[in-house]
Amino acid sequence: MTIAPLKQEQTLQETPLRPKWTVIIFMAVVHLAALLAFLPSNFSWAAVGVAVFLHWVTGGLGITLGFHRLVTHRSFQTPKWLEYFLIFCGSLTCQGGVTDWVGLHRMHHLHSDQEKDPHDSNKGFLWSHMTCWFYHIPADKEVDRFTKDIADDKVYQFLNKYFFPLQIGLGVLLYFLGEAYSPGLGWSFVVWGIFVRLVVVFHCTWFVNSATHKFGYRTFDSDDKSTNCWWVALVTYGEGWHNNHHACQYSARHGLQWWEIDLTWMTIQFLQALGLATKVKLADK
Repeated sequence: MTIAPLKQEQTLQETPLRPKWTVIIFMAVVHLAALLAFLPSNFSWAAVGVAVFLHWVTGGLGITLGFHRLVTHRSFQTPKWLEYFLIFCGSLTCQGGVTDWVGLHRMHHLHSDQEKDPHDSNKGFLWSHMTCWFYHIPADKEVDRFTKDIADDKVYQFLNKYFFPLQIGLGVLLYFLGEAYSPGLGWSFVVWGIFVRLVVVFHCTWFVNSATHKFGYRTFDSDDKSTNCWWVALVTYGEGWHNNHHACQYSARHGLQWWEIDLTWMTIQFLQALGLATKVKLADK
């Protein structure tokens, strides 16, 4: 009499996740479009410079400083206009809306490397790196519960909803800037400033979810698999000191040793000197 219920429960637990086809198609298109950078007609050092600059603006100021240390963990405070600017920069990475990003990351810290972790590293490197975003996961339904502090903010609502049209607007702007710089460079600016830059920022950010739960050293016993990985810190402006971060998640400084270079912490110190970063929290370990 107990066999049928057990089979039913097992079946429910093993139900395959539903793919997010819009995300899968978008990622495929962006990655394929980035390959256009290999065409000689699309290469220019000016376009490469645009991509590097936007990598810092969107990935460094936007994701690392804005989405992560400022909003997700509230490790420091800024004037509201600066907070909105940083969130705007982060929205240009096309890593989903800011509310979704913040909510899922807060869940990651609560359930790090456990079943409810949105990118549980126990499920494999590829899952934690990128394929977790290709499926409807249970954590998606919990975002609202973890983002009540920003849910009613009209600016956050706008950026959460319209991050994709903003990317299109940036592409149009880059095209005309390229043409103004030198006729014929408009498309080069778009290929490098949008497609190449998006792909590089995607994978730099994802390495924090995957590589820093697999490679590197551990300074603290943080009850998960988080590690400190120097090369991830290099491409993410200091986010690679992930074990430090998991042990002291509200600290604005992630690189706690002198050799753990943390460019984002240096940025916060600069803002602090200007009076634009206040109530800066630091690790007590």
